[in-house]
Amino acid sequence: MRLEIYCDGGCRGNQQDENIGGWGAYLVWGQHEKRLYGGEANTTNNKMELTGAIEGLRAVVDKSVPTDVFLDSAYVLGGITDWIYGWIKKGWKNAKKEPVANKELWLQLLAEKEKFSDISFHKVKGHADNAGNIVADELANLGMDEVESARI
Repeated sequence: MRLEIYCDGGCRGNQQDENIGGWGAYLVWGQHEKRLYGGEANTTNNKMELTGAIEGLRAVVDKSVPTDVFLDSAYVLGGITDWIYGWIKKGWKNAKKEPVANKELWLQLLAEKEKFSDISFHKVKGHADNAGNIVADELANLGMDEVESARI
């Protein structure tokens, strides 16, 4: 049996000065599940996608459990499975020789990933028919809702 972690993030008003972001992580182990979410003001969609993955991995107590992480973000999937190793070799510069955005979050995600002995990352279509991704999206929206209600 493998642990499944579904991660999502979102940002209402992404790329605007005033916005609200949220992240969600939905963990499933057999009949057991855990739901996590949070949010922050004035962030980006990419930061929230990364935070969802980081928090999902942090929530796992036994890192020896075989784990599958499901993401709808091609950015996070490509970054953690491929691009990050080139960024490290190039001194955290991207293909345009510019500093990699969200380096501190990438470092956190890599540190969490490396704690697992058997972990795989998978892309799922967002807002489609994947039940776990739908729950993660709902959780990210709860995170945004809480930030929004705290601002009123």
